[in-house]
Amino acid sequence: MKNIEALIDDGGDITLGAIYPIKCAATAADGHNSVAMLVRREGETLNALLKRLDKAIGKFYDGGDAVDEINGC
Repeated sequence: MKNIEALIDDGGDITLGAIYPIKCAATAADGHNSVAMLVRREGETLNALLKRLDKAIGKFYDGGDAVDEINGC
């Protein structure tokens, strides 16, 4: 999960857990921007959610496009 590692090495952070009313979400921020906000899918493992988060962070690094599943963007 190279993109998560790079984000954290650069001072960013990730969070896993409930964000009311969502039962489980994964978020990533680089200190200035929200990079990704994902909602855990029904039946999705935490490992699969982390892999999707890693890909979403990579998408942000490649083109500056944040992924937001929480706010419907």
